[in-house]
Amino acid sequence: MIQVGKQAPDFQNITAYHKGEFHKVNLSDYRGKWLVFFFYPRDFTFICPTEIRGFAKACGDFKSQSCNILACSTDSEWSHKNWFERDLPEVDYPILADVTLNVSKAYDVYDEVEGQANRGLFIIDPEGIVKYTLISAASVGRSVTETMRVLKALQSGDLCPAEWNQGEKTLSRA
Repeated sequence: MIQVGKQAPDFQNITAYHKGEFHKVNLSDYRGKWLVFFFYPRDFTFICPTEIRGFAKACGDFKSQSCNILACSTDSEWSHKNWFERDLPEVDYPILADVTLNVSKAYDVYDEVEGQANRGLFIIDPEGIVKYTLISAASVGRSVTETMRVLKALQSGDLCPAEWNQGEKTLSRA
């Protein structure tokens, strides 16, 4: 079971689609920077492209926070290629093809009944430690704005109250 404060489940040599090409990706490729790693249920669906586009629009903002974005579904790299080239050409981060289901199961997001990943989001620190998790039903999209807010709160190293935003007082400051 994945836990906050513990090492993120490792994965190695998973095929990813990225801007017209296939690459092998390892979790260790992201060491030294923050990582927003999110799972979505399926390619060619309704809610998924809203999240994927949202992260694509904010990709530069995440990079300015020393944070990479990585997505994953249980679809094949060929499905990713077809869908992203046709409908989502603006996406500039890798999409893992978890056809073995090993990554989805390691991150506790695999839905055995539906045969797909639930919506899972993990913020992993530069040392590979899970700092934040969010897993929800496939029927509800996530907030990219809230993901950025949480990332900045984690990076602050302070105690951050609900609705805290960068620049506001934290609870650990007088």
